[in-house]
Amino acid sequence: MTCTPGAVAIIPARGGSKRIPRKNIRLFRGRPMLAWSIEAALASGAFDTVMVSTDDAEIAEAARALGAEVPFLRSAAAANDHATTSQVLLEVLDRYAEAGVQFDLACCLYPTAPFVRAQDLADGRAKLLESRFDVIMPVAAFSYPIWRSLQREDDGCIALNFPEHLNARSQDLPVTYHDAGQWYWFRTEAFLRDQVLMGANSGSIILPAIQVQDIDTEEDWALAELKHERMFG
Repeated sequence: MTCTPGAVAIIPARGGSKRIPRKNIRLFRGRPMLAWSIEAALASGAFDTVMVSTDDAEIAEAARALGAEVPFLRSAAAANDHATTSQVLLEVLDRYAEAGVQFDLACCLYPTAPFVRAQDLADGRAKLLESRFDVIMPVAAFSYPIWRSLQREDDGCIALNFPEHLNARSQDLPVTYHDAGQWYWFRTEAFLRDQVLMGANSGSIILPAIQVQDIDTEEDWALAELKHERMFG
């Protein structure tokens, strides 16, 4: 067994995106979407290996051209619509183990994260190593207090989810955060044991709102390109 006391970036990029077809290699500001994640990982200096897990030959070819490794194709079981990210990561780590390679650290880096910065990836690794956490992930603050959120019925009727905060001042309500949806640094030993990314022993770093954007619809895509141009020029 070859033990690699280093880190691997695992970029899960299957070919079957439904909401935005071929999203992982569609051009985002003139470049294949996954190019931004691969280049940030390579530039961070935080990884011994940067690999892409895909079931798609075209994505694999694009990933290799961008400098990532694709040592094997993803299995059909880990590439269907119901496969979880954890299943994909477990398959990758198992395949490396079968080849005699184990990593102490790994980072699941999404291929649709054009806002990810090399420095944030390096900072995430450093925070994981200096902490007691099994996982470090980026979060962003909700722009509007969730304590004032509403539920809505089909007939248009609305009601407060947290009526006890009806008369509270916004500045007195606690700040809440959401997953930035970009990456998760984790200790492989803990992940192989628990098989979850956001477990009971997870830590975080905070990202500014301009650096966070879900990209699930065409409207999201257009907004992301506008924000990306402002951020990166």
